[in-house]
Amino acid sequence: MRQTILARRYAKALFALGKEQEKFESYSETLSAIGKLYVDTPEIGDSLTNPLYPLEARQKVMAKIAEIVKADTILTSFLNLVVEKKRAGILPDIADEMQVMVDQEQNISHGSVVSAIELDDALMEKIQAALEKITGKNVILETQVDPNIIGGIIAKVGDLVLDGSIRTQLNGLKESIKGR
Repeated sequence: MRQTILARRYAKALFALGKEQEKFESYSETLSAIGKLYVDTPEIGDSLTNPLYPLEARQKVMAKIAEIVKADTILTSFLNLVVEKKRAGILPDIADEMQVMVDQEQNISHGSVVSAIELDDALMEKIQAALEKITGKNVILETQVDPNIIGGIIAKVGDLVLDGSIRTQLNGLKESIKGR
């Protein structure tokens, strides 16, 4: 829980600076790339967080990463500050929080659609349009196939859950019969 709060604070600061410079989208993309680098190559995360390495060595590693991702001076300073404050371990969390802020700024919501069978593109577009109308936001959907729902779909966007699955309808019918 504490890591999320810290990550949100750092992301909020970088987002504010990025918004002033109109670079918050590129900052978010760069942080996401660095966060992916952490996940894909654990040695990099270790070289930035391990206290056995001197601070200067960790700063050199971060400077090289900033150079590779072509970070500007503000982002490079931010990355150095994260290393100095021994918060490099939460960079992936900062990247996630930054992406949430960018999505809010751009009025984007992420959601998922679970169906019993693979849905075609035309139907997905209709579902997406309906969800955008309901939420008033641009919706980016991920799809999943789960044959256990028997039929219909379950759509989730943020806190909104629309469950039109046959499994849920059968469970509701079962409960109503039990109640009598």
